[in-house]
Amino acid sequence: MDILNTYGSMLVLFAGAVGFLMAWGIGANDVANAMGTSVGSKALTIKQAIIIAMIFEFAGAYLAGGEVTSTIRKGIIDASYFVDQPELLVFGMTAALLAAGMWLIIASYFGWPVSTTHSIVGAIVGFSAVGVGVDSVTWSKVVGIIGSWIITPLISGIIAYFIFMSSQKLIFNTKDPIANAKRYVPLYMFLAGFILSLVTITKGLKHVGLHFSLVEANVFAVIIGILIAVVGKIFIQRIKIDPQADKHMHFANVEKIFAVLMIVTACAMAFAHGSNDVANAIGPLAAVVNIVENDGQIASKAVLAWWILPLGGIGIVLGLAIFGRRVMATIGQGITHLTPSRGFAAELAAASTVVIASGTGLPISTTQTLVGGVLGVGMARGIAALNLGVVRNIVISWVVTLPIGAGLSIVFFYLLNSIFS
Repeated sequence: MDILNTYGSMLVLFAGAVGFLMAWGIGANDVANAMGTSVGSKALTIKQAIIIAMIFEFAGAYLAGGEVTSTIRKGIIDASYFVDQPELLVFGMTAALLAAGMWLIIASYFGWPVSTTHSIVGAIVGFSAVGVGVDSVTWSKVVGIIGSWIITPLISGIIAYFIFMSSQKLIFNTKDPIANAKRYVPLYMFLAGFILSLVTITKGLKHVGLHFSLVEANVFAVIIGILIAVVGKIFIQRIKIDPQADKHMHFANVEKIFAVLMIVTACAMAFAHGSNDVANAIGPLAAVVNIVENDGQIASKAVLAWWILPLGGIGIVLGLAIFGRRVMATIGQGITHLTPSRGFAAELAAASTVVIASGTGLPISTTQTLVGGVLGVGMARGIAALNLGVVRNIVISWVVTLPIGAGLSIVFFYLLNSIFS
């Protein structure tokens, strides 16, 4: 307790700095994942993607990132083990942010799309299990997260496969792809509007005090989906196309229609992602600030200090703008060749998986759902369409994320403990 009274301000300042580092890592890696399909499919340039992400990620993080946040992310450790020595939780959460942030920046440098959620979870498990005791970790939660390595990419891949195959069957492999695009693309627009607004309503707006029942959320999502489909249909009808043009020219025009749709999905995914994943950076930081301000008392919920959300939002935006290109290239070009229709299938599949996971309580990684979606689209074109070397590197980076996060966190935890104790 004396440690917190003596070094409290210094610990909060340091935690703020490493919280910013973690947010930077989220921007460089996770946000780059969300934008990679749009850039890889040429629906957006890198500059346009960064501008969209800057606006919508920051809006999601700041407007819907949570006035109150759980101090222990995902409930993976038992706070009662820290009641007598709250400074250990402060050291641990700071060490976890530093460990996860460093790993995300290393992974981003090599262009590996890893999970920010798994990075911070591994780091929290590491310091708690070794620094406090194995019993302080809720191991069933950890097992669930490891299981999600297989389940979430699989679900997303299967959904992406069927979305892509349906567009081939209904539009591309027909005698008149343009006429069928005009007929069916508004249905895809409805589906995209419905699912992405459902993600935003269920995962984002609850943080600003707007709580909707499942029925209300679905009704609002249906209305938004219909509006987007109507606007999309009006836009598509205005496209002038030469009926005598060859089929390849028709395909190019169909892809232009899907490119418009991808811009809409990119904006919505960025908002939903910002509202949800900023908690990976601000949750542990909020815990540190709360414990120091409350003289060592550990609350299950922490009211955010006014400066924490902007810190997370700015960190995410700067991380993407300065360091996000390599992960974007891996997602958008490295795994398989993407066009707007293929990128749309992957992104819609990822959003659908997030909705399914939210409803069933599955631990989810937005990174893994998106990579799974891109893999599903690639598989629809045959195994030869996938760059298996890149896929192998991605899978290895997923597997090592938890242990590396844990290992770095243990080192930093003991370092902080020895400096301040």
